[in-house]
Amino acid sequence: MVLVLDKRGKPLMPCTEKRARLLLTRRRARIHRLMPMVIRIIDRHQAASSLQPLRVKLDPGSKITGIALVRDADTVEVASGEIKRRATVLLLMELVHRGQQISAALTARRQLRRRRRAQLRYRAPRFLNRGNQTRGWLAPSLQHRVNTTLAWVKRLRRWAPASALSCESVRFDTQALQRPEISGIEYCQGTLFGYEVREYLLEKWGRRCAYCDAEGVPLQIEHICSKARGGSDRVSNLTLACQRCNQQKAARSIEDFLAKDSVRLARLMSTAQRPLRDAAAVNSTRSALLGALRALGLPVESSSGGRTKFNRTALGVPKTHALDAACVGQVDSLHGWRRGVLTVKATGRGSYRRIRLTAQGFPRGYLLRAKRVHGFGTGDLVKAEVLSGRKAGRYTGRVAIRASGWFNIQTPQGVTQGISHKCCRPLQRSDGYGYQFTAAHATSRAARVASAETPDATRPPLYLLGLKAKVSREEVR
Repeated sequence: MVLVLDKRGKPLMPCTEKRARLLLTRRRARIHRLMPMVIRIIDRHQAASSLQPLRVKLDPGSKITGIALVRDADTVEVASGEIKRRATVLLLMELVHRGQQISAALTARRQLRRRRRAQLRYRAPRFLNRGNQTRGWLAPSLQHRVNTTLAWVKRLRRWAPASALSCESVRFDTQALQRPEISGIEYCQGTLFGYEVREYLLEKWGRRCAYCDAEGVPLQIEHICSKARGGSDRVSNLTLACQRCNQQKAARSIEDFLAKDSVRLARLMSTAQRPLRDAAAVNSTRSALLGALRALGLPVESSSGGRTKFNRTALGVPKTHALDAACVGQVDSLHGWRRGVLTVKATGRGSYRRIRLTAQGFPRGYLLRAKRVHGFGTGDLVKAEVLSGRKAGRYTGRVAIRASGWFNIQTPQGVTQGISHKCCRPLQRSDGYGYQFTAAHATSRAARVASAETPDATRPPLYLLGLKAKVSREEVR
């Protein structure tokens, strides 16, 4: 679906790609933004249009957050009188966070400052610089997840008439995962507890068999140390196995079963003892994200991760981050979910650091002082048309600027180096995010991995002939 704005920039109901092409061909609309595709109608106001209730749904994660824009419709069953909620998916997005890059950048800065301070004999090293950790403080890598998610919720509200929010309140009980015996029998035997544990194991073991790496087959929860040998139900003693491997292992010890594969045995034991880092990160940002969403003034529906998986299993929807977001909250039927996914990757807006560092933290080179060269900045979406020479052709992608004026362009087919700035024209200015659209036929996990090696698997959300070179109102802002 293509997002639509009225003449004054207020949101209207999204439309299909075909209708957007007709509006642009008949010159009733202009391109407001390319990714995600937003058009602006020049002869219609919001007051003269009828709007339907839209809802933005979120599936927060430690690395990827799923976002879905759906249209809600409540129906009443005549026989039982029960209210059923029907959701129609209009837009699917996956927001890739860069918390690891932020943490690595802070570590590099800390090493550089510590090395520089050690060279000054009159300034002793400081190890108690903790003045910023006040009540409610989050680490920059965690605060980044909250800020980027909230920023995209505000963007969708600016481009679509969203009137409600739904957020999955991911609440991993790490004590219950490590020691299930400490909680009450009602909690351990609840309807959704199995969904919580199984979902965590699927994420931890990469959705494959731990013994044969089989994917796309039914996986069973397997005890590394069987109960017959005194094994417990702690999450560190649980793994995933296909039916064949589970039956072959039976009650044998893991050392005996993997005696001929020492490498797999070492990798399995290290993964089993891996700390609950991702669960702790999600727990830390859960309250901050819900508080920020409630501050927007819209009704917020909170749901658990077990309920999301229960809905997805009952509706027969495949597992992706974006489709998990569409299944958040009360969903009795889901329609229109077989559509492409727009992957939005947080890339940042550059770096304050002007030098590059070695692995040991020593400077090795200098970066550009200017953020823009000949009006272009790194990350801009450009279209280059080279008429002659060895690199003659048309290129569309993200640009990496150089001081010499010969840029590199990142396309789905690879990186093309040495393109003159005179051949480039901007399509969309860099906003700190990279965009990639995955077609509807590659929305499943296995299909997306297979299509990653095929250049034709990705395409822009809407291919339009004869795009104007002028900068839209959104880019000027």
